[in-house]
Amino acid sequence: MIDLAAYSSAVQAAALVGAVLLEAIALYVGYGALERVATPVVERIKHA
Repeated sequence: MIDLAAYSSAVQAAALVGAVLLEAIALYVGYGALERVATPVVERIKHA
């Protein structure tokens, strides 16, 4: 883990915002991929 305690509060805030942004992007892409995979499966189950 990266120790940011030695850096200024502006750098710490920027690192936190960057980490949250990366997490949001990863979740957006992950849920989008899951939706593409799951939608046809759910439709097949509905019409079975």
